[in-house]
Amino acid sequence: MRMACRLSSRYAKHLFQSRCCVTGAQQQQKRSGVTVIQDVLKSEKPVTTGRESLEGRSGEGVDYRLIYPEFLPDPDMKKRNQIREKLERMDMLSRRNNIDIPEFYVGSIMAVTTSDPHAQNKVNRFVGICISRSGCGLRASFILRNVVDHQGVEIIYDMYNPTIHKIEVLRLEKRLDEELFYLRDALPEYSTFSFNMEAEVLPEGASVPINPLKVKLKPRPWHDRWERKDLKGVESLDIPEKHIKRAAELATPWEKYDLMKQYRATIPEEEQREIFSEIQSELHKLEISRRRIKRTRTFVKPKKKA
Repeated sequence: MRMACRLSSRYAKHLFQSRCCVTGAQQQQKRSGVTVIQDVLKSEKPVTTGRESLEGRSGEGVDYRLIYPEFLPDPDMKKRNQIREKLERMDMLSRRNNIDIPEFYVGSIMAVTTSDPHAQNKVNRFVGICISRSGCGLRASFILRNVVDHQGVEIIYDMYNPTIHKIEVLRLEKRLDEELFYLRDALPEYSTFSFNMEAEVLPEGASVPINPLKVKLKPRPWHDRWERKDLKGVESLDIPEKHIKRAAELATPWEKYDLMKQYRATIPEEEQREIFSEIQSELHKLEISRRRIKRTRTFVKPKKKA
């Protein structure tokens, strides 16, 4: 009996010390300003992208912060207003109940149908690749690009614009870079997509594919100094040696170790969890209803043979 009491007391002491160590590490991690998104990207576990089945689950296994980044407020403290942000989130959820805004990323090929009083049917449908996604709250927007009649066309859409009738994702995928503005200086075939393109359906539970395509840029001049940016989706640039040296002089590789810069550009972890805990149940209901509608549309009733 005494031996058992000693073992239990030692185990309780060891458990208390381990919990104290974990708590201290978590507090130190919060002080450093490391965000949840960075932890997800650095972890060895697969990133949850919302593609797995949500039926029969409460939604705790899905990280909505990666799927719906526009629900996070502006990290600039001068532009923060908690009452306005909460009202905006309520309006965003109300808008999502009326229109399906699917999951998409930079590099996805999309089709957006909007009201157009000058069009023949009073609606206009544009197909293009998403080259940028920015803004937060009701000011969230994305840019679609396509080459129409040998002319590059880009349209900026406000995600929660009431004139939008429908948003379709024809090909869900990611690219190697966070922005694809260099497609303006790339060959036209990298930005040309048919308006009659059919939607490609990913299998149930499949992860979002990453397209490793590297585009080839046209000769200079360009819209920007692409040699000064760390681009992974561009082939080797044919530029003079002096431009390469100048780009090396202006490079700032130490910024990835600047924790204060990362802290000012992101939202703290505890605040992200608090925000998404308010809207997680509503987002989960929208995901389930979207999947049910998708299954209903893909089902084709067999016809009787004569």
